Amino acid sequence: MPRSTASAAWDSGGEPRDTRDNRTSENVPASGHGGADALRGPTGDPLLAAKFAIPAVPRTLVRRQRLLDRLTTGTAGPLTLITGPAGAGKTTLAASWVAEGSAPGPVVWLTAEHEDRAPGVFWSYVLEALRHHQVELPEDPDRPGSAEFVEYSMLARLASGLAHQHRPIVFVLDGLDQVPVREVASALDFVLSHAGPSLRLVVISRVDPLLPLHRYRAQGRICEIRSAHLAFTRQEAAALLRGHGLDSCEESVDVLTARTGGWAAGLRLCALEMQRADDPNGFARSFAASQSAVADYLLAEVLDTQPEATRDLLMRASILDRVHPDLANTLTGREDAEWILAGLTRAGAFVESIAGTRWCRFHPLFAEVLRTHLRHHHPGLEPRLRRRAAAWLAGHDRLTEALEQAAAAEDWEWATARVVDHLEIGRLLTGPEAHRLENCFAGMPRDLPGTASALVAGACAASQYDLAGCRAHLDRAEEHIRTEQAQPSPETQLALALLRLLSSPGTDREGGCDAVQEADRTLDLAGHVPPSRRVQHPEIEALRRYGLARGLLLTGHLGAARTAFAAAADGCTGATDVVRHHSLGQLALLESLRGELNEAEEHARFALATARNRSVPPARQSGIGHLALAAVALERGDLRGARHHLDLASECPDAEHDPGTRTEMLVLRSRWNLAQGRWRAALAAIGAPEVRPPTLPPWPSQRIALANSAIQLARGDPAAAITALHGAGPDTSAHVIALARAHLASGDPNRTLGLLPPPDDQRDAGLAQRVDILLIRAHAALLAKDTETAHSTLGEALTAARPETLRRPFLEAGPWVRHLLELRPETALRHAWLTARLAAVNGTFPADRLPADGSPSAPLVVEQLSDRERQVLQHCAQVMSTEEIAGAMCLSVNTVKTHLRSIYRKLVVSRRGEAVRRARELGLLF
Repeated sequence: MPRSTASAAWDSGGEPRDTRDNRTSENVPASGHGGADALRGPTGDPLLAAKFAIPAVPRTLVRRQRLLDRLTTGTAGPLTLITGPAGAGKTTLAASWVAEGSAPGPVVWLTAEHEDRAPGVFWSYVLEALRHHQVELPEDPDRPGSAEFVEYSMLARLASGLAHQHRPIVFVLDGLDQVPVREVASALDFVLSHAGPSLRLVVISRVDPLLPLHRYRAQGRICEIRSAHLAFTRQEAAALLRGHGLDSCEESVDVLTARTGGWAAGLRLCALEMQRADDPNGFARSFAASQSAVADYLLAEVLDTQPEATRDLLMRASILDRVHPDLANTLTGREDAEWILAGLTRAGAFVESIAGTRWCRFHPLFAEVLRTHLRHHHPGLEPRLRRRAAAWLAGHDRLTEALEQAAAAEDWEWATARVVDHLEIGRLLTGPEAHRLENCFAGMPRDLPGTASALVAGACAASQYDLAGCRAHLDRAEEHIRTEQAQPSPETQLALALLRLLSSPGTDREGGCDAVQEADRTLDLAGHVPPSRRVQHPEIEALRRYGLARGLLLTGHLGAARTAFAAAADGCTGATDVVRHHSLGQLALLESLRGELNEAEEHARFALATARNRSVPPARQSGIGHLALAAVALERGDLRGARHHLDLASECPDAEHDPGTRTEMLVLRSRWNLAQGRWRAALAAIGAPEVRPPTLPPWPSQRIALANSAIQLARGDPAAAITALHGAGPDTSAHVIALARAHLASGDPNRTLGLLPPPDDQRDAGLAQRVDILLIRAHAALLAKDTETAHSTLGEALTAARPETLRRPFLEAGPWVRHLLELRPETALRHAWLTARLAAVNGTFPADRLPADGSPSAPLVVEQLSDRERQVLQHCAQVMSTEEIAGAMCLSVNTVKTHLRSIYRKLVVSRRGEAVRRARELGLLF
């Protein structure tokens, strides 16, 4: 018969062994809980009652229902594990849960400490905790007779006694990480397994205990509350600040939550400091202030508890955002970094592993404290460590991180040479890491000697739309090249040519050859770079294509620019989404100018989606896509939509700096105001001629001239409209049409028709231009009393415009369009796509022209009268003579007659009475 297990104890391997001969009478209490030594452990030291006390709940406690519910759910099973770093709120959570009264039965609390690591001492505290919290066992287990081991019989009696409880016992064991002894964990697992459902163990620890957690997980018998669960959400952080009387600091919640990572202790310490600060929100925005608030805590609770080798590694590796064991070994000169980092990660020492990799990261506040510690104890070491890290990172194809380290060490020579020699110049302008690379060189002095530094400075200027500054740096780079003895490398020449192309001012008025020649030269230089390197840098070709397209656009070669932007967008990859975003926006804008509204809208929305879905940095996002949508909206008569997209475009960084984008913004705002009859606001939008930049490229210059001409025409001054077009850039179809429209308004139909291309020769004109030409021809026919030709030509224009819902030409044409449609109401009904949108504009068709169903046809817009013309018309309605009107308005008689002629033209009438009657029909007079 085997020996009774009552005489066995648990050894260090977790197996029972005989210990009867080791027990002495001095170790056995006189009775279960009585006697003088009832509160003494096997070492003879007293058992400290404070360890059985349930911690008090802080007055500023934030009640976090999601965690309380998780804990309640967990204690329905045998094991609940709460793990997290120091100050994560583990103990506070459990104590608040107990205070809520949500436990399924009596709660026993034991706080373990490092001195309790001896098995006998630990289990003595367990038994005394049960007695302290008045849990009566059917048979009192024997007290451990030795500090070094416990008897199997004691564990068996304890498990049996717990199993016979009428209600579940919730045993909260706080600080099990202080007792990292395998035999303690083995014995704890034994009791938990044999106590049945009557024991609900809640373990609070900074690290995973030595319990067989894999088995509990596989059996579904464990609930885990980890660091990620304990981190404060934004709402919880806001509640914490309010609990500290910081109700006015709502704006600081996001920055504090991000900086602390939701770490409970960090938030509370910052809140306490904010209470004492004169400017609480300013304190929250200061990283240094937040660091000082938690520095003592982190040093005492984390850093000072580590061995010397670990502290050294932590300080040296703190210069990195992410730490690799091999890189840490490079920084420390050791070979055990992987083992140390793994231990820190398991210990929850504010070091966390990055899933699926060998990398890990430090908590940001902890890293800042470590760096401060490094600078204090090892002055001058940080730059050397950063240079060492930069070399390692560059050698492992992590160039962006390498450049960040070199920049932090202010090793500009190494960093700029690396960018140029490895053809990384394009990545400063496009790609997902462009903004990070630009930030690397934000602190670099812009007058550093050397070709590479000048090229990098030029690229940084170009990325900020400072094209003049970019060209100045490129001039400096060329000066360095001329003074150097050696021939510049192909990479250097290619970087210089590419930046020259992208920063071209676009002022070539002789055919746009500069952009073509620069693009061809860039392509030729790219051929001298090793093919493998070209494959690694697709952004070079993407930027070359974009630079060519931009140059063609600024010099007014719109057809070639449109083709080039489409090619640039099609040739982009995921690494060149910035180029795709800009190219699609420019393509959409050119399509909107041609009247290809459906494609323009599609490409513009694709451009904006590229920025959203491909994570184009905000600093690189262009407003050109929104401008294209605003142009589409204006072409369709949707003023509200146009205003919406103009406002969005104005928030983009290129709205004020890029000459093309800024010009288009001004022109579209001017057109928006003009569409509402506000010609003064329209003129103010594009600015007075004397304050406009004299060096505008040809195409932006012409866009301003076209807008000015339209304004002058709207205010009834055809001569000024013609003058505005003189010397206005390339001879595009838009320029010809604007000139023809102005001559027609001035009463010169022959000159008008002579300017227009023949009907069979409009190959280069877009839909919008073709419709404009048709309307001008129709208006000229009407003025020549050829009503039939006018009507048929108007119908042709309506039919052409219908697929794109192109309304703008008809809105700008004038009231004669309405006049013709009044004569043919069936045409108006057939083209309700135009008339229905204009219901809010003045006037309706006469009652005798209603459709058969009695519903009124939608009104047509009229060419807006100027304020002075409206006043003249009001006086005409009062049956005042020309002389009386002149006297009332303090004008000359000839000026009044000029206004009357303009009114007749706009309202398509020939006498005053007709003008007054039509104005009333259109709602211009009341």
